[in-house]
Amino acid sequence: MQIRIASVMVENQDVALRFYTTILGFVKSKDISMGQYRWLTVSSPEGAEGVELLLEPTGFPPAQTYQKALFAAGIPATVFMTKDVRAEFQRLKGLGVNFRGEPKAMGPITAVLFEDTCGNLINLVQPTS
Repeated sequence: MQIRIASVMVENQDVALRFYTTILGFVKSKDISMGQYRWLTVSSPEGAEGVELLLEPTGFPPAQTYQKALFAAGIPATVFMTKDVRAEFQRLKGLGVNFRGEPKAMGPITAVLFEDTCGNLINLVQPTS
């Protein structure tokens, strides 16, 4: 068994695609019309081959409630790993990304939360060893 697709809920797929590709540097993988919405995925050039992030629309009212509750509680929707959290923090901050503080050492990781402009918090993490 493998994990090939993970998803984050997004308020607007076009806004999400712009943020995830233009700001984060991911590349569009799939863009398939599915009626009102799309099967829209991105992947990381630095990530494992074949692993995609689905930009899942929040068209279902309970999904909107769940996403907003996570955001309000400060709970990340997902985690992105990096080899240098401080350098990535500076790069993204320079591109206007809104962070919830500075990178902080927490046991075996250094981490910082950022907003993805689509209703989610993302935890940016660097393992310390």
